[in-house]
Amino acid sequence: MNFNLLIENLTNPALLFFVLGIIAVYLKSDLEIPPNSSKFISLYLLFAIGFKGGQELSHEHFDSEIALSMAFGILISLLIPLYTFFLIKRKLGVFNAGAIAAAYGSVSAVTFVTAVSYLESHQLHLHGHMVAIMALMESPAIIMGLLLISIFNKNSSEKIEKGDAIKHSFTNGSVLLILGSLIIGYFANAKQAEGIKPFTNDLFKGFLAIFLLDMGITSGKKLKDFFAFGWFPLVFALIVPIVNGSLVALLSSIITQDITNRFIFAVLAASASYIAVPAAMKISVPKSNPGLYLPMALAITFPINITLGMPIYFSIVQNF
Repeated sequence: MNFNLLIENLTNPALLFFVLGIIAVYLKSDLEIPPNSSKFISLYLLFAIGFKGGQELSHEHFDSEIALSMAFGILISLLIPLYTFFLIKRKLGVFNAGAIAAAYGSVSAVTFVTAVSYLESHQLHLHGHMVAIMALMESPAIIMGLLLISIFNKNSSEKIEKGDAIKHSFTNGSVLLILGSLIIGYFANAKQAEGIKPFTNDLFKGFLAIFLLDMGITSGKKLKDFFAFGWFPLVFALIVPIVNGSLVALLSSIITQDITNRFIFAVLAASASYIAVPAAMKISVPKSNPGLYLPMALAITFPINITLGMPIYFSIVQNF
């Protein structure tokens, strides 16, 4: 791994704002981002990346590589929960295993947005179809997690409401917004897109920094309770994402030779959902413990990806 890349990522202002949020919690500061403002910023980030991705997609020619890339993304989101479920089941039980497996098979939109910013800092640009792939990878993992719980849950009195959760996985606000923005960006011509460019481009990194400050505050609040679950969830949340991301960084070369696409595939495989999956599991698997899978995804895996993970994946796709 290129040590300079690691240093550069560790001194990125967006990441430092995330660290500031954690420090604020431990100093018992009253620093906070109002919930409505936080929600607006998250919606803005999804809108901006979706719209820009749609603009990029409008200049791309749909070919066999894009079709294979979409299939590869869906396959990743099915296989990761399948193997992680069996790693977790004996230690944490069927319900928690299904929820955690779904979270790690699904993707983090904020990690994706941070990865796009990382690419731009290296004068590289995202290809539009990767935005569509990110959105497509949300739902299969949730469905796989629910299916595994259904198969291995031996208690007939604790059946899960699969229908509601599957519906939610397709109509989830983050999925709907990023896909909708992608389609709108695709159909908007260059002149129309230019009119909102200051909003979609110029403000992006500033909003990302404030959002990561909020994520840091949220993570800091959840870390203390998380450690009560022992060493296993911590080790899993630290190691499994790096393994997933590194393997996919290597295997993605079978599908595409483009280093930006391979890097994004690696980040998507390494990330864990802390928005869509917790919402779906709250509806359908109330016996799963959000105090376990939410801090794993947000407070451990998210920061490990944006500090160590991204330089590792970037180094792999550049050198292999």
